[in-house]
Amino acid sequence: MKISIITVVYNNRTYIEDCILSVAGQTYKNVEYIIVDGGSTDGTVDIIRKYDARISMWTSEPDIGIYDAMNKGISKATGDVIGLLNADDVYFNDEVLEKVAKI
Repeated sequence: MKISIITVVYNNRTYIEDCILSVAGQTYKNVEYIIVDGGSTDGTVDIIRKYDARISMWTSEPDIGIYDAMNKGISKATGDVIGLLNADDVYFNDEVLEKVAKI
């Protein structure tokens, strides 16, 4: 089972790295990670680029709000399960997606 995780972000360089690492550190490996950036100008994109190899797909372009960004990500997702993780949130347990897959 493939799990797609979508993170939408705009000008959140303070927390995006922790978010990315919490997804990348999951023990469940059949994860598609999509980041939709709304055209950040604060260095967020530089952090996303730093982890390009751990992200399945990302884009940085203007949107018309958070729900537009979420819909962009969902339209790209190919997983059997789709989850949204906000840019300032993290998975505190590295087995979260493992547990989701079992359910």
